[in-house]
Amino acid sequence: MTETEKALIEGTSLLDTFAEGLDQLASQATQFVTSYFADLSERAVFPNTRGGQTRELLGSDIPVKGESIDKLLESCREIFSASRHNGHPRFFGYVASPSTPAGAFADLLASALNPNVTSWRSAPAATELERLVVGWLGTLIGYRENAHGLLTSGGSMANLIALLVAHRTKSKGEADAKGLWNLPRMTIYASDQVHMSVLKAAAILGFGSEQVRLVECDDHFRIDVKALRSNIEADLRKGLKPFCIVGSAGTVNTGAIDPLTKLADIASEYDLWFHVDGAYGAFGAMDARKRPLFAGLVRADSVSLDPHKWLYVPLDAGCLLVRDAASAQVAGGTNSADYITVHEKLDEEAFAFWDYSVELSRRFRALKIWFTLRYYGTERIAAAISKDNLLAEYLSGQVERSEDFELLAPVDLSICCFRYVPRWLADEEQQAALLDQLNAEIMHTVQRGGKAYLSNATVNGKFALRACITNFRTTRADVDQTLEIIRQTAQDLESKYLADPQ
Repeated sequence: MTETEKALIEGTSLLDTFAEGLDQLASQATQFVTSYFADLSERAVFPNTRGGQTRELLGSDIPVKGESIDKLLESCREIFSASRHNGHPRFFGYVASPSTPAGAFADLLASALNPNVTSWRSAPAATELERLVVGWLGTLIGYRENAHGLLTSGGSMANLIALLVAHRTKSKGEADAKGLWNLPRMTIYASDQVHMSVLKAAAILGFGSEQVRLVECDDHFRIDVKALRSNIEADLRKGLKPFCIVGSAGTVNTGAIDPLTKLADIASEYDLWFHVDGAYGAFGAMDARKRPLFAGLVRADSVSLDPHKWLYVPLDAGCLLVRDAASAQVAGGTNSADYITVHEKLDEEAFAFWDYSVELSRRFRALKIWFTLRYYGTERIAAAISKDNLLAEYLSGQVERSEDFELLAPVDLSICCFRYVPRWLADEEQQAALLDQLNAEIMHTVQRGGKAYLSNATVNGKFALRACITNFRTTRADVDQTLEIIRQTAQDLESKYLADPQ
């Protein structure tokens, strides 16, 4: 008799873990996570590994028989050892904040319940919690207390849904039935610093990335409003139909914030949808010193933001906020299938996220945001964000006071772009390519060295070392140590360039 047949006869479960086994699983897994958080700062930021090594260590055969928790956790140690640690205090790459311990354990709770948050009927508590959290997020960034919206996998999905809503609203919904080819060519406007997800969304939605007008910026990397107006007027003369302006509330390259009030004025003048991409920077508005930079955000028709970027909650947790819930319903398209027909009569109980999202299956993202905000409180989280901004300002000051570093962009939020300029290359314009090459090598060597981690950006045609500080563990000492790591790495590499400067 097989195990399956025996279980059917005896009415037993094949996969449940009971009493002693469950206690062992829970206690050992919890201890594993606790130990990880305790020694995270002592780990290498990037592992000493190579492509294919993890698969070799873990093996590739599918297990036929189950394995002990001890053996599984030993394999997990191998996985953790071969991972980049975004929570390390000297991880400055990209926009990836660490998870707080509270958020990590909240994710466990959400996975244990495992609701499919498609509608109130499918997940009553999770649906209500998500709608509550969306309103909280609108309040935190100074958008609006009664904001509507939904949680997404991240800013890319939020931007895609925002552009879908903008297009369907401004085309009066005709595209759903007639298709894009039966409508005028519709155009989008954003700065040349806008996130790649906007161009990607335009391509996915069928507008075409060429219909996104990338407008030049000023010397602070903010969209040039005069050039924006010229682009719109030029397209109108060609018989095209402008429909959306995308403003950036914190670009990923330098953290620049577009003049949102002026963009709102132009959007109103030409009857365009005004979307603000605040996936990285919008939570910077929680820093009282920075809030004036976000004036005009409240006038946006929609805003994207990522709690997993700067609210310190685990991936994945993005959000799209919208001013008008009715207009946002067009994102759901036409829902006529019998199996999703809602029979509840009360408005609260008839609510369905599929009316606002391109997704149907949706995980319980709200719990970790709600749990994090409840556990720490907004004052403490705002203080951590303010500290990140202050550390970026400190880093820029250290760069400007040094003789071998050059600041390449103003610091508005928590991103600092700079480069290493050795004395033998200073003021040598003909050596520009060599300087880019040197800094690229510095970045790669520092990354693989495991003591710190920076990413890169192109700033006015120059290769920049980019430090993004969205980490509650980072201190001034980490900033100073990182500069010394870069300096030492550069000096180790310089001999090669001095031997053959060409």
